[in-house]
Amino acid sequence: MSTEEFIGYGRPPASTRFRKGKSGNPKGRPRNRSREIPYDAVLGQMVTIREDGRERRITAAEAFLLQLTQKGLAGDGAAARSSLEAIEAARATRGEDQPTISVIVYKSIGSGADAVLDTLNLAGLKYPSDKNRVRWEINPWIVEAALSRAGERQLSRQEQQEVWSNARTPEKVRWPEWWTFRG
Repeated sequence: MSTEEFIGYGRPPASTRFRKGKSGNPKGRPRNRSREIPYDAVLGQMVTIREDGRERRITAAEAFLLQLTQKGLAGDGAAARSSLEAIEAARATRGEDQPTISVIVYKSIGSGADAVLDTLNLAGLKYPSDKNRVRWEINPWIVEAALSRAGERQLSRQEQQEVWSNARTPEKVRWPEWWTFRG
């Protein structure tokens, strides 16, 4: 080897190498640097959501809370509890000097009888994921309301059987005294 040093991979020029006794990171790790999960950075990111065919941008935290709230409104008890806990936690951390924000959720009704039955909680799908076996079952409260509107008219045994078989949970229906069919 000549007087010139070999310079290459793993052998930087002598002028750029670290000096002995001098740190390569003179300032060291910054103080107060937390190693916690960066919730604010992740949940503060903007995401695009689509509602009723229109797109809008909201924070990931808002999108997450909207998703939880929608699941809760659809009947998922765990999601409802989680969204309520998140709302209560947000209220607790919010200062008293900040104004209260009211959120009003409108659920748009789609077209067709299916959308109306579901939205008004008149009936529920028995096999929602199986397109070949789609079947609506009437909720108990609507069966009771319909029977009370019949007044003095009593249904035949065949009509009773038809109502029973189309009720969502017939054992929860408060049947009239004259009712004879019991599945």
